[in-house]
Amino acid sequence: MTRCYAVRKGEVVPISVGLGMIDLAWLPDDSEWRVRLRALPEGSGRWEALVALARTRMDFTRTNQLDRRLAETPSADEPKLKFAILGSSTIDQLVPAIRVSGLRRGIRIETYTPEYGQFRQAVLDPASAFHAFAADAVLFSLDARTLVGEVVLEDAEAAALIDRRVAEVGAWWDAARGSSDRLVLHQALLPIFPRLLGNAEQRLPGSPAAMVRALNARLRDLADQKGVDIIALDEQIAVDGIDAWYSPALWHRAKQEISPAAAPMFGELALRIIDARKGRASKCLVLDLDNTLWGGVIGDDGLEGIAIGQGNAEGEAFMAFQTYAKSLAARGIILAVCSKNDEANALEPFEKHADMVLRRSDIAAFVANWDDKATNLRRIAADLNIGIDSLVFADDNPFERNIIRRELPMVAVPELPDDPSRYAEIIAAAGYFEGVAITAEDRARGRLYQAERERRALEVEATDLAGYLASLDMSLVWGRLDAVSIPRVTQLANKTNQFNLTTRRYTEGEIHSLANDPESFGLHLRLVDRFADHGIIGVVIGRRVDDAFDLESWLMSCRVLGRGVEETTLALVADEARRAGASRLIGSYIPSAKNGMVREHYPRLGFTLIDEAADGQTRWQLDLTQPIVVNPAITLKEHQNG
Repeated sequence: MTRCYAVRKGEVVPISVGLGMIDLAWLPDDSEWRVRLRALPEGSGRWEALVALARTRMDFTRTNQLDRRLAETPSADEPKLKFAILGSSTIDQLVPAIRVSGLRRGIRIETYTPEYGQFRQAVLDPASAFHAFAADAVLFSLDARTLVGEVVLEDAEAAALIDRRVAEVGAWWDAARGSSDRLVLHQALLPIFPRLLGNAEQRLPGSPAAMVRALNARLRDLADQKGVDIIALDEQIAVDGIDAWYSPALWHRAKQEISPAAAPMFGELALRIIDARKGRASKCLVLDLDNTLWGGVIGDDGLEGIAIGQGNAEGEAFMAFQTYAKSLAARGIILAVCSKNDEANALEPFEKHADMVLRRSDIAAFVANWDDKATNLRRIAADLNIGIDSLVFADDNPFERNIIRRELPMVAVPELPDDPSRYAEIIAAAGYFEGVAITAEDRARGRLYQAERERRALEVEATDLAGYLASLDMSLVWGRLDAVSIPRVTQLANKTNQFNLTTRRYTEGEIHSLANDPESFGLHLRLVDRFADHGIIGVVIGRRVDDAFDLESWLMSCRVLGRGVEETTLALVADEARRAGASRLIGSYIPSAKNGMVREHYPRLGFTLIDEAADGQTRWQLDLTQPIVVNPAITLKEHQNG
């Protein structure tokens, strides 16, 4: 941590600036780490012990030590990922960090790197070891000197060079992806060059520093077009400082552009994108109250005694954290409260304090009681109908944090610093809520959960289920896959785990291909009721096989279950299949760790069993000559473009 000083009331006092993020400061430090490493069990429990060690604060040395123990551990049934790293400089120091970042997520990563300086040959030769490796994800780590050079160019020469580099890099991306659906990541160029013109560097477009900025901007635009993800090292360096990431001495000695000290953070940044693409990013920020959202204890200090608001440094720090949380909600992160408090006391600041940024309407699940927080976090996950591994728990109390880490290791628990002005910084640095795109449904998620609370309240009051459902005035608006719906459909397919019959994942490119394939069909479903437009909540994808339509994916948001949407969806799909000349629907169920709730989905809808495999996979069929009962409480409407 960097130390700086401020003058307060004539006294010079130290203040902290920065938290040393490259050593993963949001993770807890473990003073017994080396003891636990030496005491790793053999056989049963070893993988879990390795994962636990990876979930503590790591520097480069610990990362390499843990990677060596990981290499000595036989592979079992843990999730696996094949990751290729293609570098133009020395990247050996990054590879252990990528594997350990995977370990932190419970994933074993197998890595491939070509010989030094051979990344072009590896990508462009179809017979190379890179293509034989068949990676699930490919990362380009290209250094600034290779792409830009160190010589000042005339403006026109600089523009031409950037055009050539953009075309070359785009061709490398395409060659690396080939005809597969593998993920392609590209590291932004590091701002390593000293400025020649100072603050007006942009007025010298041919300077190496200006060309780095220009090329990064152009590659970001190209990445958006090609579905490539950028590891934003330039933005990370703006936070950490270039010295944390780059050492001229290491470059001249070993051609290492990225310092080994920054390798743990590099691995984190890469794996966060994989998490986001695979639907593994966290969904909900669960907040403690006392000394987390405000200073003091509401039950003891009262409304006037808590620190929140302008004119007080501590109060402004808590306001800033609330503002950050509210901004997360605006981009689609669910907010919840988990507090040991009397509920009336806990609610009072939200309802009565003028300086509260967050209000009760911003909180999707509010739990304040005297039960243990592990129990309450389980309740919150159940109430929101999301996996408990989707929660991030922010609490100022180290005792509570450690209990949750022990009792619920699948819950992310950031190590909050003593200074509340750093709360937002530490949670942002942890990358729990990494995203690759924002949809309209994301922006509306907070309002949708508010509408869901109102709907549940009405449900509690209702005594007649059919009458209650009819009172919701529900419409299921359906449409075929198109350019507007594809981003949300892809996101839903990659994030939905519970109501997902096959848990097949798709890239945007694959969804585009399905939309243009005459032998395939894809439908997106939007639910609208008297409380809200819930956005796209369901997707059905199928392929024509002889006289049948084979449903390779059927997934829905769990927040609309219990309304008869499944039956209405089946009626729609059956009509579409009949229109295409099919006489049968075929549906598959592939069991996963999270989709047990839909095990009986097809038999409940009247399908008959075709076959069942030893691993629990089942196939079902439905005779389309038989009538299908439509839920009268839901009106079917076809989406009209424009």
